[in-house]
Amino acid sequence: MPYVYPIQIAAVMRRCADLSILPSQRLLLISLQEQTMRRFTLQDGAYQLSHRYAISSSAKPPSCQADSFGTPTGLHAIADCIGQQAQLGMVFEARTDIGKCYWELTPEKCEKNLITSRILRLKGLEPGLNLGPNCDSYDRYIYIHGTNHEARIGRPFSGGCIELYNTDIVELFDLVHSEDLVYIS
Repeated sequence: MPYVYPIQIAAVMRRCADLSILPSQRLLLISLQEQTMRRFTLQDGAYQLSHRYAISSSAKPPSCQADSFGTPTGLHAIADCIGQQAQLGMVFEARTDIGKCYWELTPEKCEKNLITSRILRLKGLEPGLNLGPNCDSYDRYIYIHGTNHEARIGRPFSGGCIELYNTDIVELFDLVHSEDLVYIS
C-alpha cells in the first residue's frame, strides 16, 4: 500500500489534539514501509511538502520496547540537535565527536554502523508507547543521523535509529529546530 501523507498528517493532528500539543511549524513524516522521510512546512494553515529523503530504519521489526533495536513508532519531537559545526562524515560516540571522520578509521571500526555528521535526538510524546518506562525513545537514544554505510540507505539496516545520507542530515539539521514534530509509522 503506498504511503499517503495526508492521512498521516491527519493522524498527527489527532494525536496533537489528544495530547494537548500544538503542531510545530515543521513536521517530519517517516514511512518505515517506504524507507522515506518527508519534510513539511506549515504555510497558510496547512502542511506543504518541502523535501523527501531516503532513509534506513531498523533491521529488526519496528518496536517501541527498550532493548528491541527496533525503530519506535508514533509521535516524537526533536529533543537535541548535536554537531552543528562538525565536518561531514565526523564520527560521534556518546553524542561527542571523536575528532575523526569515518574514512580515517580502521576497516574493522568501519564495519560497525557509525553515527556520523549530525544527530537529531528524538523524544517520544505518547505515554506508554514511546514515552515512559521500558519504551522511552529518548532513553533508548533514538536519533536521526548520518551513517558510514550510505550504500544501505533505502532499506532497513540500522539498530533502531533513522539514518540518512551525510549530505542529507547536514541539510536537514539546518532546516529543523528542537521541538519540531516527527511522526514515525
